This record gives sequence, C-alpha cells and structure tokens, in this order.
Amino acid sequence: MSEGNFYRDDVFSCSVRAGKRTYFFDVKSTRGNDLFMTITESKRSGVDNNGNFSFEKHKIFLYKEDFEKFMGGLQESFDHIKQLQESGNYRPAESDRRPYQREEEEGAEASQTHEAPSSATDVNFDDL
Repeated sequence: MSEGNFYRDDVFSCSVRAGKRTYFFDVKSTRGNDLFMTITESKRSGVDNNGNFSFEKHKIFLYKEDFEKFMGGLQESFDHIKQLQESGNYRPAESDRRPYQREEEEGAEASQTHEAPSSATDVNFDDL
C-alpha cells in the first residue's frame, strides 16, 4: 500500500444500472477502521482513439459523520418528489417513459418512422 493511500479495505460494493447511467455504491474502510462511502455516477461518453469505450464519471465521498444527515436529506427529497408527482403537475417516475434503447437502436427506429431520435429519456441532474 502506498503512503498516500489511506484506504484499507473495500467492505461492500453494489451497482445500479439506470438507463444510460450506472451508479456504484462502494463502502470502504480506512486504516483506522473508519467507514466511508463513495457514490459514483458513470455514463458512457463515446469511444476513444483506441476503439475502447470512454466513460464520464462523477464521484461523491460520503464520510461516516454525514451518513445520517445525508440519508435524511435524500429521504426528504424523495418524499417531496413523490408528493409533486402525485399532484399531477409532474410526470410520474417511470410509468410513461419509453424503455431505454441504445443510441444505435434509437437512430434505426427513428429512421424507420421518419422521426428524430428522442432525448426524453436523458436526465440531467443539473435540471433537478
């Protein structure tokens, strides 16, 4: 282990695929046995010069002293979103969205129906 690396162990990991994005939840421990979590959003952003897929990643570090406050804020936000959706003024979560299709499939489908590909399934967190 290098001197600059304070991680001791990966304790738990899970991933959630959500449309064009994948979210990774990684629980780690420090050398002092403190727990923290990293939440990573990963989205394929294209192909690099070598023909490999490239990914755009955003990472949040969540430390143990913030776990409860983070969960409280997240739950409060989800509860408020649910109330807003139930008011009828906002779209429900997934009920009226088209299933995710890869861009190549979307383009082929659009050319068959003479419509432009829709970006309605893209969610930009800056818009929330």
